[in-house]
Amino acid sequence: MFKKVGPGVLVAAAFIGPGTVTTCMLTGNSFGFSLLWAMLFSIIATIFLQEMAARIGIITQKGLGDVVATEIYKPWLRWLVITLILGAIVIGNTAYEGGNIGGATLGLQALFGTEHSYLYPLIIGSLAFIFLYIGKYKTIEKILVALVILMSISFILTAIVTKPNIIEILKGLFIPTAPKNSLLSIIALVGTTIVPYNLFLHASLVSKKWNKTTDLKYAQRDTILSISLGGLVSIAIMITAAKTQSLEIKNVLDLAIGLEPIYGNSAKYFMGIGLFAAGLTSAITAPLAAAFVANSCFGWGSNMQNKRFKAVWMFIIILGVILMSFGIKPIEVIKLAQIANGILLPIITIFLLWAVNRTSILKTYKNTLIQNIIGIIIVVLTLGLGIMSVLKVFGIQVFA
Repeated sequence: MFKKVGPGVLVAAAFIGPGTVTTCMLTGNSFGFSLLWAMLFSIIATIFLQEMAARIGIITQKGLGDVVATEIYKPWLRWLVITLILGAIVIGNTAYEGGNIGGATLGLQALFGTEHSYLYPLIIGSLAFIFLYIGKYKTIEKILVALVILMSISFILTAIVTKPNIIEILKGLFIPTAPKNSLLSIIALVGTTIVPYNLFLHASLVSKKWNKTTDLKYAQRDTILSISLGGLVSIAIMITAAKTQSLEIKNVLDLAIGLEPIYGNSAKYFMGIGLFAAGLTSAITAPLAAAFVANSCFGWGSNMQNKRFKAVWMFIIILGVILMSFGIKPIEVIKLAQIANGILLPIITIFLLWAVNRTSILKTYKNTLIQNIIGIIIVVLTLGLGIMSVLKVFGIQVFA
C-alpha cells in the first residue's frame, strides 16, 4: 500500500503550512463553527481539482504548463496565457513564500524569543536555499513533515479533548452562513486549501511516479486520502480555536492556547516547533513549484540541477525574504498570502478546466459531465469570492 502513496501526500503537506494553521486558528477564534462549511467546500474542491491535474500528468506525461502551451496554436495568445500563468504563480508564490517564512519566524520566536527576530527570515530563507541547492532536501523534508504530522495529530486530539458540541459542528459543516466581516476569512480558508501552485506541482510529480493509464486509480486514491486527511486537520484546528473565542489571538503565544488542554505551559514550544517545521517545509515547496511551472511553460525540459530551474526558485526565496525583512508582522503576511491565492485561484482553475476537456490532451480520459458541472461551480464560487474581496479592498460593502 505504501508503495502506491504518491504526490498527494506532498500536496497535503504543502497546504498544511503555517498559513493554514494561522488562518484556521484566526477563523475559529473569530467565528467559531460557523465557517466550517467553507473549509468543507475547499476540501471537496481541492480533491476534484487535484485529481484533474494528476490525470493530465499521468496521461500526457507533461506538466500543466506544457499542455496549455502546446495546445494554443496562436503565438500571441500562447504568450498571453503563459504570461498570465507565470504572473499568477510568481505573485501567489511570492506572497506564499513570505507567509511560509513568516510562519517559521513565529515558530522561532516562540522557541527563542523575539530579541533576534530580524535575523529569523534570513536564517529560514538560507536553509530553504541550501536544501534546494544541494538537491538532497528530501531526507530533511521527511523529518519536517513528520513534525507537521505530529502537530496535526495533536490538533485532532485537542479538538476531541475540548469536547465540542457535535450538533453545532454538523450545522457549521452543512449549513452555510456568512457572519458579519467574515468575507476575507472565507476567501482565506479557500486560498489556504486550494493552492494554485499545487495544481502545477501535482501534474509534474505524478508523471515522474506513474506512467500508465492503469495507474490512474492509484493517483485518485492517493489524492482523496491525502487531501481528506489534510482537511480533517484543518477542521480540527478550527474546532480547537473555537474554544478560544473569549480571547484575542495576535501572535504565536496566543495560538498555542489551543494546545493547552494537552500540553499545558509547554504548548508554546510545541507550537513553535510545529510552525517552524511547517514553514520551512512549505518554504521549500513553494519555490520548487514555481520552478516546475516555469520549466513547464517554457518547455525547458530541465532537471533540478539546471541553472534556469535554480534561478526561478532562488528568485522566489529572495523575494520572500525581502518581503519579511521590512518589519511587516508575520501574521499579516500569512493572511495576505491566503487572500492573494483566493483571488488568483479562478484564473488557474479556468485553464485547468479547459485542458481537461480537450480530446487532444486526454482522449477518452477527459472530464465527465458531472466533473465539469462541479468544476464550473468551483470556478463561479471562487470567482465571486475573488471579486467581492477586491470590492472590499476598495471599501465597497458587499454584504453586512
